[in-house]
Amino acid sequence: MPQSAVAVDLVILTIRGDEFQVLLVERAKQPFLGALALPGGFLEPGEDLAQAAHRELAEETGLSADGFHIEQVGGYGAPERDPRGRVVSICYMALAPDLPAPTAGGDARAASWVPVGELLAGPERLAFDHHRLLTDAVEQARDKLSYTNLAVSFCPPRFTISQLRRAYEIVWDVRLDPSNFRRKVTGVPGFLVAAGDESAPTGGRPATLYEPGPATRLHPALPRD
Repeated sequence: MPQSAVAVDLVILTIRGDEFQVLLVERAKQPFLGALALPGGFLEPGEDLAQAAHRELAEETGLSADGFHIEQVGGYGAPERDPRGRVVSICYMALAPDLPAPTAGGDARAASWVPVGELLAGPERLAFDHHRLLTDAVEQARDKLSYTNLAVSFCPPRFTISQLRRAYEIVWDVRLDPSNFRRKVTGVPGFLVAAGDESAPTGGRPATLYEPGPATRLHPALPRD
């Protein structure tokens, strides 16, 4: 049987301080000692892929997978992607709102949040082929925002329409018309469910809070511009 290893890599995305950010670790081992990389590691005996993703999330960042939206991005198996030998990586993206500062562990010397736009606009500086994994995961997230309820993963359990719109704007890096956005997301039956009112801080009219409804698709899709 051919000799190869299977790994999982994680693109952990959040919105912190009105900025779309990804979690990166500083590698504590060769290859790429000291380089920035996505958290991840090799599959252990008896683990399935999802279990490995959850374990690596906790080991390298100190974050629990509870409350995350986690989905697979794809498989990456270029023969030269890892100088140690043939390694096939399964990439997952994990989304959650306003995550705390991470705590590095495992094979990570440090862990920190980095703006997505800064990484994608500048020269490639991540270990292995992680720039490609990051690019693919961000594009998958941005694409799915237009026709699914993925954006609620960046919001608290109960949120206002303004909070939801701001999540779209930050991830897409655009400005959206508030009236058109409200009409779109409240016009799909079951997409959002009213969950009471939020007290207005200035004593004005309270904003309605919403929760994700049973409908997970937006049709027609919401355009990015």
